[in-house]
Formats: sequence, C-alpha cells, structure tokens
Amino acid sequence: MKNQDIWLNCFKDAKFSLESFYGDPSNIEKCSQFSNLLIECYQRGSTVFSCGNGGSHCDAMHFAEEMTGRYRKDRRPLGAMALGEASHVTCVSNDYGFKYIFSRQVEALARKGDVLIGLSTSGNSENVIQAVQEAQKKGMKTIGLLGKGGGKLRDMVDLPIIVPGETSDRIQEMHIKLIHIVIETVERKLFPEHYA
Repeated sequence: MKNQDIWLNCFKDAKFSLESFYGDPSNIEKCSQFSNLLIECYQRGSTVFSCGNGGSHCDAMHFAEEMTGRYRKDRRPLGAMALGEASHVTCVSNDYGFKYIFSRQVEALARKGDVLIGLSTSGNSENVIQAVQEAQKKGMKTIGLLGKGGGKLRDMVDLPIIVPGETSDRIQEMHIKLIHIVIETVERKLFPEHYA
C-alpha cells in the first residue's frame, strides 16, 4: 500500500469515529453533563484530578496543563492535577503495587467535591479502577473517558463517555477532542469576556 493510501485511510477512519460519536444524541448529552460537572466543581473552588496510562496519561497531563496554564486566552488558573508524577509512581509501585499509583494520590490529595477524570481506552485499567473507587469513597464525582465498550469502568463511574474505535490511537484522538471542547465550555461559562 502506498503512503498516500495509508494517510487517506487513516483520515477516513478518524472521520468515521468522530461522526459515529457526535451522531448519537446521547453522547452529546453526556458531553454536556461533563461540562456541567466541571463548571460546578470550579464554581465551588474544587479541583479536577485526571489519570490514565501511556498515551492516556499524556492526555490527562494535557488536560491539567490547559486548566492551570491557559487554553486560548489569559485567565486565572483553574485547579487541576494529573496524577502519576514519576517519583510517586516508582515509590508506590515498588512498595504497594502498580495498581495503587493513582489511588494513593487521590487518598492523599483529593477532597469531597473534587472531580476525577479517568482515561482508559479499554475501560479496564486496574490503577484507574482503584482511583475511581477511592474517589467515590471521598464523595467525589467520577468521569470516565473510555473506549471499546467501556469495560469495567463503564458501570463504575458516575459519567461514562465511551467513544467508538477498535484501536487505542483512534480512541485517544477522540479523547483529546473531548478534552479540548470541555475546556472551551468551561471557559465560556467562567470567563465569558474571552468569547464576547
């Protein structure tokens, strides 16, 4: 297969995933709920935590830096933290096991009223599951950005958002779109002057 054909097929596949997702009105309703959960969290001065593995960890960090830094225009920082700092991960995985790397941070840092976003393309990441369980003990709302049917997390989180796709790359491409759009909806509500 020629390089040009590979590029074209990948773009078509990505387009199919996007259109399949937004073509389902229930997905748009869940995205609206996603926005409202974060808006309410920030209105009460709480923090949003995010976590995932591999590329999903990168997406969790991307979310947090857009909130504590900036998205499109200058504004005050919003409380967000991606779980999984390197020294913490090696410490906890060595002493307790890899499945506790996120839940230990939730236990230490999160408070009732905070929100946890768990990213998992399979929906079965054990360390994300442990983090969700710990968050729920604390009275936090939990959101899952998931794929492949949602896995175990589908029925565990308060708000499962499941994107279509059979491969992690297509699923993660959709997750980053959702992250960017939810940030825009939060900014439009909390900083309307930037979108006048």
